[in-house]
Amino acid sequence: MKKYTFDAENSLWYEQCGEYRLPCLTVPNSKMIGRWGQHHRRYLRQHKYGIYTALLLMTAAHLW
Repeated sequence: MKKYTFDAENSLWYEQCGEYRLPCLTVPNSKMIGRWGQHHRRYLRQHKYGIYTALLLMTAAHLW
């Protein structure tokens, strides 16, 4: 049996691991944030946790 298969319905590659077919997923490259962006993220995480959590849930955190 093939180790990798392509499913045309959802355009995903799958890897055969024993009896299971696991999708081959990768994390997209994220931009590096600068020094001040890291300071701002740390401030939000420590002092404004609600805003920090809301940004993470809206997936806007990758914009920092």
